Amino acid sequence: MIKSPNFWYQKRGLLSYVLWPLGVLYGVATAFRLKKLKGTLRAKCPVICVGNINVGGTGKTPTTIALVERLQARGHTIVVISRGYRGLETGPVLVNPMQHTAKQVGDEPLLISAFCAVVVARDRRAALKLAEEQVPDVILMDDGFQSPLIHKDLSIVVVNAALGFGNGFCIPAGPLREPVNGGLKRSDIFLSIGPEDSQKIFQSQLTKTFDETHVTGEIKPLHTGMHWEGLDVFAFAGIAHPLNFFTTLKRLGANIRGHEALSDHEPLSPALMKRLASKAAKMNAQMVCTEKDAARLPMEYRKQVLALPVRLEISDWSKIDIFLDDLGLF
Repeated sequence: MIKSPNFWYQKRGLLSYVLWPLGVLYGVATAFRLKKLKGTLRAKCPVICVGNINVGGTGKTPTTIALVERLQARGHTIVVISRGYRGLETGPVLVNPMQHTAKQVGDEPLLISAFCAVVVARDRRAALKLAEEQVPDVILMDDGFQSPLIHKDLSIVVVNAALGFGNGFCIPAGPLREPVNGGLKRSDIFLSIGPEDSQKIFQSQLTKTFDETHVTGEIKPLHTGMHWEGLDVFAFAGIAHPLNFFTTLKRLGANIRGHEALSDHEPLSPALMKRLASKAAKMNAQMVCTEKDAARLPMEYRKQVLALPVRLEISDWSKIDIFLDDLGLF
């Protein structure tokens, strides 16, 4: 995953305009790839893609989990296919949460495997073949919106409402994998994730063209009975936007004695964990991380670190349910 430079989410400046021609070429290359090979493989069951137009974290994994739970509530069997970002396994492999580690299959597939079957493979065609062997009612693609290899029956584009589409330029001049209008027109549902204040600002910047397909949602802590109020914590997070995690802890009433923002998917090596544990001990604070980070914890630290589980709450499922109904899933 490309680390997002700050200028991608700032007002367009000299650097973004200097890189703009390369961004145009990137967008043209994406369009050419999509046109050349469009949906070459059709699965034996409906395929739902949860993707994005931006690079970086937009909330695809919480969206995938929310869809899994919604479909399971209707009695459906789901298999998720993923490329297993930063995992060593090239696959295809069916993730076993009791045997595999995040180092092998990636932290996001390992996290999702607690909810349903997950297949990891660098080659999406191989992933589809193994997924179909599990005889699912529906296959969810975690990412792959710009991949033309597999026909998608429903495409959901996810965006971080607070960041929006940045400066609106394609890589490397901006954060986009393809131009916004083209990407949103190809999608069936456009989901923006963030608190109400961010949603209002983001929606004011959108054209009315996409109102009918726009859905909003917010990632909120899952109530587990854990009392965070007044708890002294040392928080660390290796996600795309660590500040969101720290803010959530504060809103829960936790007393953040210290925190450390790691890079997205950063390996939690024993040496790193020893350093973090030493910091927490000096502050007499409980170590806390995200669910995704917890999937990467070394075994010896899993009892020492608390994980804060979160879930995506969709404001109105009706627009998504219409498509699920058309696919015979509702």
